[in-house]
Formats: sequence, structure tokens, C-alpha cells
Amino acid sequence: MVDVWPGAAYPLGATFDGSGTNFSLFSEAAERVELCLFDDAGIERRLTLAENDGFVHHGYLPGVGPGQRYGFRVHGPHDPANGLRCNPAKLLVDPYAKAVDGGVAWHESVFDYHFDDPARRNDGDSAPHVPKCVVVSPFFDWGNESRPNTPYHETVIYETHVRGLTIRHPDVPEAERGSYAALAHPAVLDHLSSLGVTAVELMPVHHHVAEHSLVARGLTNYWGYNTLAFLAPHSGYAAAGSRGEQVQEFKSMVKSLHEAGIEVILDVVYNHTAEGDHMGPTLSMRGIDNLSYYRVRDDDRRYYLDYTGCGNSLNVRHPHALQLIMDSLRYWVLEMHVDGFRFDLAAALAREFHDVDRLSTFFDIVQQDPVISQVKLIAEPWDVGPGGYQVGNFPPLWTEWNGKYRDTVRDFWRGRPVVPELASRLAGSSDLYQDDGRRPYASVNFVTCHDGFTLADLVAYERKHNAANGEENRDGTDDNRSWNCGVEGPTDDPGVLALRRRQVRNLLGTLFCSQGVVMLSHGDEIGRTQRGNNNAYCQDNEVAWVDWSRLGEEQESLEFLRALARLRREHPVFRRRRFFQGGSRRDGELPDIAWLRTDGTPLSDGDWQHAGLRLGVFLNGDAITEPDPRGRPVQDDSFLLLLNAAADPADFTLPGACYGGAWRPVLDTAEPDVTGRAPVPAGGTVPVIGHALTLLCRVEPAP
Repeated sequence: MVDVWPGAAYPLGATFDGSGTNFSLFSEAAERVELCLFDDAGIERRLTLAENDGFVHHGYLPGVGPGQRYGFRVHGPHDPANGLRCNPAKLLVDPYAKAVDGGVAWHESVFDYHFDDPARRNDGDSAPHVPKCVVVSPFFDWGNESRPNTPYHETVIYETHVRGLTIRHPDVPEAERGSYAALAHPAVLDHLSSLGVTAVELMPVHHHVAEHSLVARGLTNYWGYNTLAFLAPHSGYAAAGSRGEQVQEFKSMVKSLHEAGIEVILDVVYNHTAEGDHMGPTLSMRGIDNLSYYRVRDDDRRYYLDYTGCGNSLNVRHPHALQLIMDSLRYWVLEMHVDGFRFDLAAALAREFHDVDRLSTFFDIVQQDPVISQVKLIAEPWDVGPGGYQVGNFPPLWTEWNGKYRDTVRDFWRGRPVVPELASRLAGSSDLYQDDGRRPYASVNFVTCHDGFTLADLVAYERKHNAANGEENRDGTDDNRSWNCGVEGPTDDPGVLALRRRQVRNLLGTLFCSQGVVMLSHGDEIGRTQRGNNNAYCQDNEVAWVDWSRLGEEQESLEFLRALARLRREHPVFRRRRFFQGGSRRDGELPDIAWLRTDGTPLSDGDWQHAGLRLGVFLNGDAITEPDPRGRPVQDDSFLLLLNAAADPADFTLPGACYGGAWRPVLDTAEPDVTGRAPVPAGGTVPVIGHALTLLCRVEPAP
């Protein structure tokens, strides 16, 4: 017989103290809560948590420690029409579980809401077996680990997938591939460091499960945007085991990345959960306290409000739902030592009623939190609800994925006359962020990410090719803003292949020469392709995995990207901490930025709408007046960026002698090796072929 002591209401979840474990579960709807313990044979023992303080049911079990599997059964009202969905026939995952063992075993069953016997009631659930929670040890030797604390303006983010990046890496031991341990392997760390990466942004690592509809098609939720437990690292990414070993392995990964100077940012999904719509499975919060954790329709509480397109929306208006989010965030920072978060569909978290509100309770709580307010906070600033596109509208503490940057840069290099907007994006998008007192690094600039075409596919496909997803090519966006360079998909035409390689360099060169935070998508540096699939969320296979065999054939592209990273790292003129002011700072001094026509003269107000597909940009290294974060004065070289997105070549006349005596080419997307090219004097011309970018550095004194 197991003794159940009263224990404590907080902290919520299962907390091991060295002698035993305290179990605590919030449920305002519950009439009785049973703690279910499982032995190694899967035999279940049920214990009632008799203590109830403020709707928190709790008990302490001496002698119960790490590795113990458990779950909850909640007794209470079952009335779906009124939003009440308690059902003790369901074994429920603890919302505060710190480790989860196993996945969902789906089978075909009839969706049935009409059985009077709760033991037979399915609630639309065709999952007879759910994962078990695991008690974990909180102890870990962090040694002398310290956080890199890289300033935003020096940050280069590498968005990646734990499994997809490492599952095919030849230098990683086979038993570790696809795991947290693999991400910490020296071969992977060396590769990231060579690209100048200062932070990895991990696609969801919260424990997640695949939807029944995907499993029925022989697919899975590869991306992981289907969270089941917000405090538990996904057990499928652990090489060491799933009975708590995944927590230790994750911490070891963070420790190794920090030792390499690389921060860890988690892509987190607090807008919805894996329980889906009213026909989805009862796995956790739905059966614990449906109305506290989820938003339901006012006119019919059977149905959920859905601002995410995934079936439900978390109820950020309820204090315990907000508490779960904040407790989860603090746990990952304080216990797992991560450095920041990227919030998936973040606009959904700002909907206290139906509209997006930048003054919502969620933002207020984050702003005042002494832990969360001090880490990197990145919003995906949109959701699928009305008025959900909120780029530029998040509070000053936040940075944002700048979707307008992505769209504008793609449009320019596919031949759309968007020079006025391109200028703003190159300069840090001051039109979006400056009025709120934000800095250029409020903009996370990217050309590609997990969602959409890879960089190689962006220049090889104009239409999505998603038939493998089993949805008759209906899924995924049609707004790709891509250009296939004349041929759809694979080709042997050397001219098309050369143009595609140049377009890739154009897009990367623009990205690294723009003010703001740089973000790369994994594998783009070695030509990763998804064969035209722009929505590979369900492709846990070679379609979505990084193919490291391409490393040898993509050395030229890889070296080009490494050169870009060095250029940005060594020259603060490309990563300013404040926005450009434009115009001369004082009489006789050059402006901090100037926009130039091909004849070398500044663009007038009337020129912008007729600039076409060519633009020159002067970046004044002498005009960086702010000190660096350590208070040291900053001065840099000056640069000229020449952009030609037209098909025809153009001769750019360099500006007059007041801008500098001569200019040395340092980068040319048409000619990756520019070491032998001589400086060009002021007033001279620089030919830029069609679809190309050239960067020049001012030489002082003039040769």
C-alpha cells in the first residue's frame, strides 16, 4: 500500500525533492482526481488526491522518485454542450509534466457522444493509449556553463529541426542521429560556428503527438506544432531514453551549445494544443478543465474558437492558462537554461476578446516578469483570425519575424519594381518599428524559413508541389513570390543552373547586408531541396531532412555564405544599433546612408517610383556615432552596395570624390572570387551583370 501524504498545492506537476514526489493538479471542474501510477509491466495503481486547496488537488508520495510513470483521471461533469468534458475513462497527461514517455496509439473507432456510460464514452477520441508522464530528477551538473548573452544586433539565427538537421549527418554516430545529443556533436557545432551562427532556433521541442488524420495517411507531424506537454522535451528526439533521460540529454545539449558560444531559442506553441477541435482526442487539458484551458464559443460551448487553424485556441483570458504559459517559460529558462523563445502565431496570444490587443494581459505579464523579460522574445506576428497580420505592432520588448522583409526581397529579385519598399527593408524597416522607440534589431530578417520553399526551391519552382502530403496539393501557400529562372524544377541547363546559383547568392547577400537580425533556414547553405514541397510539415523523411552528401558539391556556396558572415561580424556598419537618420549630419559631412541612381547621384524624391530594378546604397562607416554595448566608440569602413535585379547588365557610376577616393570590390554574386580585382576610382564605372549584386569597400587613401 502506498501512503499518500497531504503534500502541497504548489508547485504544480510532479516535483521530486530527493525523498519523494509531490503531485499537484489544477482543476476547477473536478469532483475527484485520481493519480495513476504505472509499474514497468504497465500495471496501473490509482490513488485519490484527497487534498484540494483553491481547486488544486495534491498529495505527496514518499519513496516515489525519478523514472516513475504516472497520469491522472478526473471525475466530474461530462456535458459537452456546456463545455464540460470530464471523463475518468481517460488517462490524462499532466499539463506540468516534465517528461513524457511514449506516443499516442491510434485506432479506428466510431466517434460517439451519446453513450450514457462514461467508461464507454469516446468524446471523438480514437486513441485508446496515451503517453505516460514521468517523474524527473531536477539535478544536473552545469559546471562552469555560462550563457552567451549575444546582443541582438550581433545575432545570426539558424532555424533548425533537431531531427531533420542531424538524422543524415555522416559524422554523427548512427545511434545518436536525430537527437539532442547529435545537435551537440562537435561536427555539427563546428559547422554552425563556421557560418557565424550565434543562436539556433529549434522548431518545437515540447512533447508533441501526430494527428490521427496524418497517421491514417502514413504520415506524421514532423514539424511538431501539435504540443501535448509544455514543460517536457520531446522524447522522440532523445537518444538516451524516455524515462527522464531526455531531460538530461537536452540540458547536455544546451551546455555544449553554450560552450560553443551559441544560444538556444525555442519555437514554442502556446496558441493551441494537440487536442484539436470538438472531435479531437481527450489527452490532457480537455479532460482536466476544458473551460479554464480553452476558448469556446459563447453561443455553443461544444465548439472551440479557433484562431490558429488547428482546432482550438488556448484561453489566455483565464489566470491558470496564463500561469501555465508563464510557468513553462520560466522552467525552460531557469531549469533548462534556454536563451529565448519564438512564439508561433503570437497574435493569437494577444486576443483577449476577438481582436488583437497589444496591451493584452499576456504582454503585461511578460513585460513585468523578472525572468522572461530578460531573454530573447521573438513573435511570429500573425495568426489566421480576422486582423491577425500584426507585423510591426508588437510591444517594444519584442522582436518580430518580419514577413514584409521576406516578401519584398523575394519580389525584388524576381523582377518586381519594389525599390521604395526595398530601401526601407534594407535599412531595418524603420517604417514598422521606429515610431515605437524600437531599434533595427526589432526586425528578424529572413528570406526562407521552415514554412514555404527552401532557398534552392525558391529559385527553382514557381508552383508548390505538395502531392506527397496527401491533400491533393491544396495545402501550403500559393503566394510563394518565387521565380524558377525559366524552368520548373530540376534541369541540366547550365545557364539556368548558373542563374539559380547567382540568385541564391543575391538573396543571401541582401540578407547579410540588411540592418536587423539575420535568420537562416537550415540546409540552405548547402542547397537543401524539398522537391518543390512548400509545406513539408508531415514529411519525416528525405524530403525534409538535410542531405549532408551535398556538402562537397556546394563548397562554393558554403564559402560564399561564410564570407558574408565574416563581413557582417567584422563590420558594424551592417548591424547598426540605431536607425539611419539620412541627410548630412553637419554641413560638409556625408549622410549615414544615401540611395543612388546608376549614374552615382542621389535619388531625388521624384526618382523613387521610377527606380526600376536597380539601386545603389552608400553605407557610411564614419557616421556610426553610437558606442558599442561596452561603451567603446565605433568607426568602420564605408561600403557601396550595387543591386541589379533586371535581366540586362548595368554600368554603375561610382559617386564623386566627396564619397571617397576609390572603391575595392569585396563581393560579387556573379564572380565569387574578387581577390584579383583592382580598386575603382571615384567617378569610375562598375559593370554589374543582370540579376547580380556587387559590394565595394572604400579604400583610404586612394591608390
